[in-house]
Order: sequence, then structure tokens, then C-alpha cells
Amino acid sequence: MTGAMPHLDETGENDDVVTLLMQQHHHIRDLFAEVENATADDRAEAFRRLVRLLAVHETAEEEVIHPAARRLFGDGEQVVGDRLQEERAAKEKLSRLDDMSPDDAGFMPAVRELRADVLQHAAAEEQYEFPRIRENADTQQLARMATAVRAAEAMAPTRPHPGVETAAENIAVGPMAALVDRTRDAVRKVMGKDSS
Repeated sequence: MTGAMPHLDETGENDDVVTLLMQQHHHIRDLFAEVENATADDRAEAFRRLVRLLAVHETAEEEVIHPAARRLFGDGEQVVGDRLQEERAAKEKLSRLDDMSPDDAGFMPAVRELRADVLQHAAAEEQYEFPRIRENADTQQLARMATAVRAAEAMAPTRPHPGVETAAENIAVGPMAALVDRTRDAVRKVMGKDSS
């Protein structure tokens, strides 16, 4: 498989950001299974694709979904704060995993622990954030957010940084700063002034 991540909306017809993010959740689950079932030789590549998708997904949420939730929900700050706390914990575990060899005896137990955290986070998004986005945003807003998620998918960094839950903070961290900056700018260009 090439280094490029497959585009998650194969038809190009999906104009609903919630459906697009749910597709990413399914793909994330599949990639966790692939990492767990991979041979030792293939595990590193499967894990790299998983890390890439997690980075894309979190960048999209940080730039698109969380600002919309803050704006659209009366309790948006609390809902977003809870999700950011979950994301921070997962990024810390992911960072530790990124420093390990897939051959390390502790690698797969750590992957399983990360998987549990990520899937719990996804379930919370699907319960507390996504349905309310769909209820409170109109069709045009949902379509514009879907376009922005696709922009994040195309430009997102290859690794998230623990303790950094906004793209603005990501810019100051690590060698991927220029890519993160382009990702944020691409998403904000699609979202317009409403994304700030």
C-alpha cells in the first residue's frame, strides 16, 4: 500500500460532516484491528497508517467540530472540554507508542490500551457531539464542515502532539509545524470567518 491515505468518501457525494466523521471512526476501528492482526513485518506500516488517520481526524475535530459545538450548543464549552480531555489522554499514549518498536513486548498491550481509549472517545463523540451538530446545523453548514474535514484529510500532520489540542498550539511543536499550519489554513479557508 502506498503512503497516501485512502480518501474516506469514495463517492464524493457526502455532504454531511457527521456521516464523514462516522466513516473515519469505522476506518479507525478497522486500522486498529489491522495493527492487532498484522504480522511483525507489517505491523509498523499498519500502525503508521493508523497514526496518520488519528491525526487527520483529530485535526478535523479541533478545527471544525469543536468550534461548531461551542457555537451551537448552550453547554458547548463543557462538551468540548470533555472531548479535549479524552483526546489529550489518547495523544499521550500514542506518543509513548510512537517511541516504541512494534517488536517491543509492551507494544501490543499499549496498542490495546490506546484502542480502548480511542473507541471510548469515539463513542462519546457519537453520543454527545455528533447528533447535536446534526440537530443544530443546517444542511449548508453540514456540507461546509464536510468540505473542511476533507481539507484536513488532505493536509493534516502525520503525528499529533500530546498536550496540544488546537492546531494553533500544534504549529509551535515539532518538525511538522509547516504542514500543520497549512492544514489549519486550508480548513479555515473552507470554513470562513466562522471557524475562528
